[in-house]
Amino acid sequence: MTAKLSDEAGRVRALDRYRAIDSAPVEPFDKITALVRDLLGVPVCAVSLIDDSSQRFKSINGLDLSETPRNVAFCDHTIRGSDVMVIEDATSDARFSDNPLVTSDPHIRSYAGAPLVTPDGYHLGALCAIDSKPRFFDQGDRELLVRFSALVVEQIELASRASSDFLTGALSRRSLTEAAQAALVGSARDESEVALISFDLDRFKAINDRFGHPEGDRVLVAVADACRAMLRPGDLFGRMGGEEFAIVLPKSGLAAAEACAERLRAAIAALPADRCRAVTASFGIALAGADTAIDQMFVSADAALYAAKRAGRNQCVTAAIWSAAA
Repeated sequence: MTAKLSDEAGRVRALDRYRAIDSAPVEPFDKITALVRDLLGVPVCAVSLIDDSSQRFKSINGLDLSETPRNVAFCDHTIRGSDVMVIEDATSDARFSDNPLVTSDPHIRSYAGAPLVTPDGYHLGALCAIDSKPRFFDQGDRELLVRFSALVVEQIELASRASSDFLTGALSRRSLTEAAQAALVGSARDESEVALISFDLDRFKAINDRFGHPEGDRVLVAVADACRAMLRPGDLFGRMGGEEFAIVLPKSGLAAAEACAERLRAAIAALPADRCRAVTASFGIALAGADTAIDQMFVSADAALYAAKRAGRNQCVTAAIWSAAA
């Protein structure tokens, strides 16, 4: 396996593929950081992931911190190399001596980090051990970090597979709901908007009844493939159940969401006959601000979807909402 250290765009796509940055906490990460902390005798151990602008801690044992800017993250240096990065005394290292994480809380003095390497060679972040005093990490310490970093990646892989619909590869209903909640939290942080698109295949039961469920499954797969091909890397596509799907569009306003829904509607209606039976879909669109309740967001999109059904199907209807009280 070759580490793809220079392919930043590919690394970001890998993060999106695993839906790791904004996913819910994974309990095994906490067990790993607690164990590594004890084995190495350090006050802090963390699992961090690096996105475009920040370092997010998926688990941090010994410190109350959820994220830092990327430009001060020790782990950002770790993901740029193939081996464990060790800093024995940050105050005497020109790269870190004036780093705010060194000069003020949490006063990092020593650090050892192993990159989290995916099976296809991308570095998502690091498993790191941190101390507030200078220390030496020997070869055994480094090998321990490498072994446990592989366990972290294994857990990321398992969580990703468990969160997907087996037939279409889309997110499961639960995973999409959690992702939508995380997107709303993110929108509050950066004062952006989040859009939700719900759609349901029109008269899908007739396809199953006339041609059988295997043909119906083939239609679902073709629809899912067509939709994924038209979405941005950061958009979240899920199957809510049966023939109903939903898409979360982070940092998207109403016009962008409506344009996306119309592109998807047209793409589904234009699916070639050799890929699936003729099928159309009805779409509902909801726009949320930072104080929108997640349940209300889904209720609003579903109401718009059923309005599209009542209006004749194969069309898009918008129901913009701005707050839980709306």
